[in-house]
Amino acid sequence: MVTENGTTAARVMWFRRDLRLADHPALTAAADGADVVGLYVLDPRLLAAAGPRARRLVSSLAAFQEATDGALVIRTGDPEVVVPQVAAQVGAGQVHISAETRPYGRRRDSRVGQALREAGVALVATGSPYAVTPGRVRTASGDPYRVFTPFLRAWREHGWRRPLPPATVRWRRSVESERLPEVDGLLDRAGGAGEDAALRQWAGFLRGGLRRYGDERDRPDLDSTSRLSIPLTYGEIHPRTLLADLADRTDLSGPAGSESIDKFVTELAWREFYADALWHRPEAAWHDYRDQLRAMAYDDDPEAVQAWKAGRTGYPFVDAGMRQLQAENWMHNRVRMVVASFLVKDLHQWWPVGARHFLDHLLDGDLASNNHGWQWVAGTGTDAAPYFRVFNPVTQGRKFDPDGQYVRRWIPELRHLAGPAVHEPWKHLDGYAHGYPARIVDHAEERRVALDRYAAARGSR
Repeated sequence: MVTENGTTAARVMWFRRDLRLADHPALTAAADGADVVGLYVLDPRLLAAAGPRARRLVSSLAAFQEATDGALVIRTGDPEVVVPQVAAQVGAGQVHISAETRPYGRRRDSRVGQALREAGVALVATGSPYAVTPGRVRTASGDPYRVFTPFLRAWREHGWRRPLPPATVRWRRSVESERLPEVDGLLDRAGGAGEDAALRQWAGFLRGGLRRYGDERDRPDLDSTSRLSIPLTYGEIHPRTLLADLADRTDLSGPAGSESIDKFVTELAWREFYADALWHRPEAAWHDYRDQLRAMAYDDDPEAVQAWKAGRTGYPFVDAGMRQLQAENWMHNRVRMVVASFLVKDLHQWWPVGARHFLDHLLDGDLASNNHGWQWVAGTGTDAAPYFRVFNPVTQGRKFDPDGQYVRRWIPELRHLAGPAVHEPWKHLDGYAHGYPARIVDHAEERRVALDRYAAARGSR
């Protein structure tokens, strides 16, 4: 096929959550026997809700442009308009994508696919951002899994292909690109973004943190997690790459090494489980997955919510987590559970209040993992924790931040308190000497209130 200007037609590779060259099934398919125009469409509807992820995305795109020697084409606008325009410009008969599984992405791809078909162009989906594409792991009767443990077994039994090598791509450079946008007045080209940075980060974790992961993954004071949730969000590394490297590790002998690998694989499986749940039930993104607590009474207390957001509840472990979120746009997973429990069960707010705040601030803000994680805490989601499991913010702090280092790192008003004393400043004469606020609620009392409301909601079904 030849374009209007006499050049040979190319295929379009429309990148989204897959900003990498290695282990990229869709890019490999697009590059098979054809030149490729790499395209990224900055969708204003997504950018408007992205918060700090907009800056991180620009950083990732800058790194990817360098990886493609400047071949990546940037366009701003509605993909339903932009993608067919670029396809027509290069005479493409195919536009290749990694399959999207989130509600907005599925609707968008349906509209783009229809517009392309009307122009005689095929939208070809190959692979996805997951080791196992959501919707494929099902029960023997063909139903989706609603509980994690049996999903985990079936997911492991289903398995996944080995990673693909980096695709050999002949980039077509005949399409004009926009400049990367400035975000918040700053063109962010931070060195920590992109595929190379993600692979270095993963290699460093394999050398060091992985061996300790089984024992230390719940310790925010030790910073023993991989922090790969951020590169995974932008597709700078694929989970199959992680799983293959873990399967190839023969040097981690003994129970501790095996436990660390198993725990890390299980965390990846949670990500895939929540994506699968959202694929089957897209309406549950912002509504209770299970309606057993539909009669639950919630409060409307903007002042309490604002204290929680600002990290000024008077509970140090909770406040440290919320201040870390403000400063780093990230929070340790154990702390996420504790601060979520505090909002839902101590302050009696419906979980979407917290889920929206997290998505407004997290660099790894993923709709499926974030919102289903909140529902797990609230007792309304898939595989939900029992509602009567109420995290005690003091005992959680003492257990997972035993010397108080995490709290002192994020709450300077309490740095004068040594060791675990930092978790209970109200027990020390000088606990409030530097302006730390008093507790806004009594945890024991609010726990009783939460359980009473739970009983009433269960009884009204």
